[in-house]
Amino acid sequence: MDTLDLLMQGFSTALTPMNLLYACIGVLLGTAVGVLPGIGPAMAVALLLPVTYNLGPTSALIMFAGIYYGGMYGGSTTSILLNTPGESSTVITAIEGHKMAKAGRAAQALATAAIGSFVAGTIGTALLAVCAPFVVKFAVSLGPSSYLAIMVLGLLTVTAVLGSSKIRGFASLGLGLAIGLVGLDPVTGQQRLVFGIPLLSDGIDIVVVAVAIFAVGEALWIAAHLRRNKMETIPVGQPWMGKKDWRRSWKPWLRGTAFGFPFGAMPAGGAEVPTFLSYVTEKKLSKHPEEFGHGAIEGVAGPEAANNASAAGTLTPLLALGLPTNATAAVMLAALVQFGIQPGPLLFENEPVLVWGLIASLFIGNTLLLLINLPMAPLWAKLLQIPRPYLYAGILFFATLGAFSVNMQAFDLVLLLVLGALGFAMRRYGLPVLPLIIGLILGPRIEGQLRKSLQLSGGDVSGLFNEPVGVVVYILVVILLALPLFIRLWRKFRPQKPGAMHVEDQIHA
Repeated sequence: MDTLDLLMQGFSTALTPMNLLYACIGVLLGTAVGVLPGIGPAMAVALLLPVTYNLGPTSALIMFAGIYYGGMYGGSTTSILLNTPGESSTVITAIEGHKMAKAGRAAQALATAAIGSFVAGTIGTALLAVCAPFVVKFAVSLGPSSYLAIMVLGLLTVTAVLGSSKIRGFASLGLGLAIGLVGLDPVTGQQRLVFGIPLLSDGIDIVVVAVAIFAVGEALWIAAHLRRNKMETIPVGQPWMGKKDWRRSWKPWLRGTAFGFPFGAMPAGGAEVPTFLSYVTEKKLSKHPEEFGHGAIEGVAGPEAANNASAAGTLTPLLALGLPTNATAAVMLAALVQFGIQPGPLLFENEPVLVWGLIASLFIGNTLLLLINLPMAPLWAKLLQIPRPYLYAGILFFATLGAFSVNMQAFDLVLLLVLGALGFAMRRYGLPVLPLIIGLILGPRIEGQLRKSLQLSGGDVSGLFNEPVGVVVYILVVILLALPLFIRLWRKFRPQKPGAMHVEDQIHA
């Protein structure tokens, strides 16, 4: 059966009344959490994980995907109106978007962000539907040693590019791997890291960890830095674009999409690099370079398109390989595990209704978001007036309720508090939280592939390097680890031209 037939079957799944309802709920919640500073889609999905126990996996994943895309849309509103990016991927949008808003062009900035997100998201989802099956065919042909190498590469790349220090990134990864080891050894049944507590023998539930790290840790961090003064927002009219704005925006939308999807599909691509590259490209190609830094519409259109195209790209390794590349994808992977679904290359074969229903729902969600965001932009802006103490008190309440509902045990509340304090400490000392979550999820799977590889080779270490793909991936791992050292040495001994300035410094200037 070809891709188009499978996609049509996906639409028949996604357009059922209940799944359509969950898609609407997802995009509304996603836009709301994207608008509110400090609350991202990862936290929203983590909070809703316990609630989805009684839902089917297809409905739950459709709602989570709506939250993911909606968060991308909503984040642009905060960046443009408050100059406060909700996530790192919307930092570039704030550079020109807020200047446009201060110049009385907030409506045009919000419109080009919303339409550009729709265009990029739709093209990116189409590329996902086309590319993912080919990735699956390649992945199915791999043995356990190659799959082990790919997961190790995914761990290292995601960890190495996050945060201001690679040491902090690897420390966070180590915490996640350690938490993933808690419980019984899957082969020998021996207890690991349970410290004599019988309730830890079954391990720590992924849902409890996700809710604690994202929701409780973030709420405690915001509470520690809560300001009493009220945020001032810029008034927003009805978003619209004139003919000149359309002419200046459609090419940046397409170029931003071309940057965003490939980087999103890479193990450590993310949305930060393509949004930055899109901004630099538009600045060089623009017929109005003097407007950059003062509110150029191309500087909003291109990065926002790159941001949303990367979201579709992120789902490619998630669905085809079972590799999450950002926080929201990691929590969505935890949802698959929660429903007893084995992520990885066989997901397309074993769960075609879920996969293609999810992909089809992305087309529907993009359309819903465009229809919702354009007329409701003034309403979303009013969400920014919610007092922060009430907001984060509600988050803590639902986090506690969700963690308790997982196993109906008071011990999970103790774990929630301890891990929430860990999440707060990680933010305090600059440790990124994503490596911890990915280490927790991928750690047991890496252990399983490692055991399988060694069993097939009779315990010989050469069994880890007996496939060409695995060898190539390990070479990439070595290059990844050694590259920062070479770059540092090159910069140290390379003579710097007087007056030279890096592109990043030019942008911040």
